[in-house]
Order: sequence, then C-alpha cells, then structure tokens
Amino acid sequence: MDMLQLSVIHVLTFLFFAFFFVKWIFFSSNTNKKLPPSPKKLPIIGNLHQIGLHIHRSLHSLAQCHGPLMLLHFGKLPILVVSSAEAAQDIMKTHDLIFSSRPKSSIGDKLFYGLKDVAGAPYGEYWRQMRSIFVLQLLSNNRVKSFRTVREEEIDLSMKEIENSASLSLPVNLSEMFFLLTNDVLCRAALGRKYSGGESGRKFKELLREFMVLLGAIDVGDLIPWLSWINLVTGFNAKVERVTKEFDKFLDEIIEEHLHGRNRGGGDLSSERVTQKNFVDVLLEIQKDNLAGFSIDTISIKALMLDMFAAGTDTTYTVLEWAMTELLRHPRVMKELQSEVRQIANNKTFINEDDLDQTHYLKAVIKETLRLHPPIPLLVPRSSTEDVRIKGYDISAGTTVITNAWAIGRDPAIWEEPEEFRPERFLNSSVDFKGHDFELIPFGAGRRGCPGISFAMATDELVLANLVHKFDWSLPAGTRVEDLDMTECTGLTIHRKVDLLGVATPVSS
Repeated sequence: MDMLQLSVIHVLTFLFFAFFFVKWIFFSSNTNKKLPPSPKKLPIIGNLHQIGLHIHRSLHSLAQCHGPLMLLHFGKLPILVVSSAEAAQDIMKTHDLIFSSRPKSSIGDKLFYGLKDVAGAPYGEYWRQMRSIFVLQLLSNNRVKSFRTVREEEIDLSMKEIENSASLSLPVNLSEMFFLLTNDVLCRAALGRKYSGGESGRKFKELLREFMVLLGAIDVGDLIPWLSWINLVTGFNAKVERVTKEFDKFLDEIIEEHLHGRNRGGGDLSSERVTQKNFVDVLLEIQKDNLAGFSIDTISIKALMLDMFAAGTDTTYTVLEWAMTELLRHPRVMKELQSEVRQIANNKTFINEDDLDQTHYLKAVIKETLRLHPPIPLLVPRSSTEDVRIKGYDISAGTTVITNAWAIGRDPAIWEEPEEFRPERFLNSSVDFKGHDFELIPFGAGRRGCPGISFAMATDELVLANLVHKFDWSLPAGTRVEDLDMTECTGLTIHRKVDLLGVATPVSS
C-alpha cells in the first residue's frame, strides 16, 4: 500500500469518526432536552394543516389530546400553546420576566411604526417608558373617572336612539350601536371629539375595521419566508401599505389640529370637545415639557394613539355584544339583572356611575361573559428571551407563546358546567379578571397585562346597566332563542359574525 492510499484511508477514517462525533454531540444535546408534547408535523408547514378558521377552538381540541402545554410549529416558528390556569401562571407570574417580550411581526411592524406602541414593543427600556405613560398619565383611575361625563352623555344619546327605534317598532342593531357608542366614547376621550358623523365618519369607521382585520391576519412570510411572495400576488402587502398610510394621514391631522387649535373656537371641534384634557393633549404636553422624564417623539405619540384604537374600541364593544347575546338567550338571567338594576335605580331615569358599586349581579354577568367570550381568546403572543424549564419541559429562547384564555375559561377542572352561562358562579367568588386569578385572564396578566381594563369596564358596566334598566328586550319576531346564530367571526378580536338584533320595549319609570 503506497503512501497516497494510506493518506486517503487516514482522511476517510478521520472524517468517519468526526461525523459520528458531531452526530453524537448534536444527538445527545437534543435528547437531553425534554420538549412538551407535540402532534405530528409536516415538512415546511409544520402543524398549520391542523389549524382551522377559529384558531382558539382548533388549539383547544389539540390540547385535549396533547395536554395544557403543547409545542407546535407554524412553518419555521416554534409555538408553545398554554391551555391551563396553572401553566398560564408559570408563564405570566413565575417566569413573567423571561416571557415579557413579543415575537416579531411584519404586519405589526408596519402598522405600528416599527413597533413603537406599548402592546407590540419588545421588552426593554423603551417599552417601560411608554407603558409608564399609559399607566400614570393616560389610564390612571383618576383619568378614567375624569371622562365620566363623556360616557354618560354618549350612553344617554344611544338610549334615545333606541327609544326612537322602539317608537317605530323597529329592531335595534345592537352590534352596530355598540361599535359606534364605544368608538364615540374613545374618540372624545382620546382625541377631543367624535369622528362618526357624515362621510368622513363612514370612512373612518371603515378604516378602523380594516385596521383591526389586518391586526388579526397572519403574514405567510413570517411563518414560511420563501413564500412571502404570496403577499404580493394577493395584494395583501398593498392593503397593509394603504391602511398604514391612510391612518398615518388621519393621525397627522389630529396632531396638527391639537397643536394649532384649529376649529377650537367654533365648528365641530368646539361643540364636541370635552372640558378636561384628552389623551392627545396629554401626550403633546408630555412631549413639549418633557414631563415623563424622557423624550417622546411624534412617531411614538402616533403609535400610542393606534394602541388606543386597537385595544379601546373592538374589545370593549365585543364584551357588550356577547353579554346582550347571552342575556337574550337566557331570559331568567335577564330578569334577575333587570330586577337588581331597577331596584338600585329607585325610579331614576338614568343609572350613573355612582350606582354601579351596588350592582353585584351586573358584575357577575360581565365576568361570566368574559369567561365564555374573552374578546381576544388567544392573548397577544409573548416570546421567551432565554431558555427556561416549565412544568418539567425545556422551552428554548425565541419560542412564541400563545395562551388560550378561551380554553382556560371552559376548563371543566376549574369550572362546573363550563359551557353554561351562569353568572351566579361569581356571586360568592373572589375571582376577578384583573390579572391576579389565572382561571380568568381575558386581559392577560403580569407585565404585559392590558393597562386599559378600567377604561373598558367603566363603559361596559354603564351601558349594560342602562340597557336593561330602560328597556325590556326580546328577539325579533320569528327568531327563537334556540335559533339565535352564535357563529364567531375570525381575527384577533372575536365578535359575532352576524349582527345582533334586539327589540326594545321602553319601561315606564
């Protein structure tokens, strides 16, 4: 055997052992990791083929087979699905800091000025600063209370519109009314006036709907990068670009209006503006005087304004829509709630916010609605910033975490008869929805919990109280309770697919 042959043999031998050494290292490092249970996946798409239109329901079905901690793959992305209160507590409390960031989102990046908002910004100093503005300057208890007059005025206007419909024997489109009402309250509080009237109001309403649809859409390119071209062919990218530009133009006009006081002396703005400072006024004041102790630019202000619309309208009106749906389906619960509210009203024509402290059954109805119909059933995703062990399973850094609040609210291990609408379950219970009780987390918990709970609930409680105080309600003629369409829409926020219609009969005081 000559030297050349010997050298070749040595090289091949080296490569052979090197290959098995590398394979052993790789294999042992992975086998030492205990991953959560996972259904079988397909090449390229992972588990996407197992997900239907209503993702929260699909994930719930899969979790019943694979457990409350389940690892999926959406294309290239590892997804940890959390479907129990105990596991949610581990994520949002025990290891809250590790799971306090957000996964990257191409759509969110475009809509929210490079994720300069509070909801989507990655965890870090910028996020802490923006959240402090929300919590201390915009959504503090005192600030929420300062808009009491706004809420009461807008609700009173809606009650008058219902009376007009009743006088004409016309059914009320409650879905549409709730959307307009909550949007008008938000616009007056955030922007200083309403944007619901005339052609401009119609365009704004449509723009807001498009924005919310995009917010709940899935970008194929995020999951399977080499298929990102599909967004160009379908026109999806063009739609995102158009909505982004139109909303940016709208927000620029709002800021310009507040900076230069246009129409402040007359016209629409002065007739609808509130006497106290609205959110835009506060943000511009913070920017001008550096009141927060750090600089805030105009882009950040616009991103925070978008957060207001994204979280303040859709979720608030969705709770009202499902609450009235369940009340119409359960006449006994409706009568019980009317009895409480009318007794507290004591012949008053309008329930005000001072009366709400006494409405225990009303609060139970809202909690039960949030249990069965959380407005965002899959809480806004989180992302792990480092490797961590949860319930004996190894979770890698960069894993996206989806918490199925809808599944937790229907867990038979927690709730007796979980599919039944029974507000009584909350009457002698301390369980609340503010992020401390993980069996009921419609607004999330921990550092990433929603800071706008008080603002939303102040509107929802007052609207619902006055609806059942002033009117008796029934379904339109020919619609039986058992025939009421309960189909859900798709998207980030889950409201009814078919508008809710109700017939109102005024009750004499």
